[in-house]
Amino acid sequence: MKKLLLAAAVSAALSGALGQAQAADYAIDIEGQHAFIQFKISHLGYSYLLGEFTDFDGSFSYDESNPGAASVQVTIDTSSIDSNHAERDKHLRSDDFLAVDEYPQARFVSTSYTPNGDGTGTLAGDLTLRGVTQPIEIAVNEIGAGPDPWGGFRRGFEGKVTLTPANFGFDYDLGPAAETLDMYLSIEGIRQ
Repeated sequence: MKKLLLAAAVSAALSGALGQAQAADYAIDIEGQHAFIQFKISHLGYSYLLGEFTDFDGSFSYDESNPGAASVQVTIDTSSIDSNHAERDKHLRSDDFLAVDEYPQARFVSTSYTPNGDGTGTLAGDLTLRGVTQPIEIAVNEIGAGPDPWGGFRRGFEGKVTLTPANFGFDYDLGPAAETLDMYLSIEGIRQ
């Protein structure tokens, strides 16, 4: 009986250790530019304005055996907005929009992750933009994970969220079709 109890205890300890070993922290691959934060918003209801933020940093934690414990944090340099038009970008950095002199950073910090069991889930968190913090939910899809050619291990996700700019203090009128903005995120992390 003692041997059986000892074997059960050792097995439980090893299972716990193995489960903990699967949890990992990842740095978002900014250096290799394998991450993107892009947006799309209607322009007067006639076309779409597309752009991205080119300077951001962040990390995430993920455990395959417990995906619900995942966490993410990202900081964006708001002056890095790029819509492929210098004069428009200057306007987007102004007080009419991002007010980058007063609010040089936007930040997202997750509060929970709800997996659906099929590689998708909902990432909830707080987005601070233009000095206003609002809760948002990002629809997440796991792209894949595995070793890279340089001896590391990578994991990638994509996410989509629709934001209401007015909720973050934007009041510049771009027409009724521009009341929401779609964001697309493609994030590849390198295990640390």
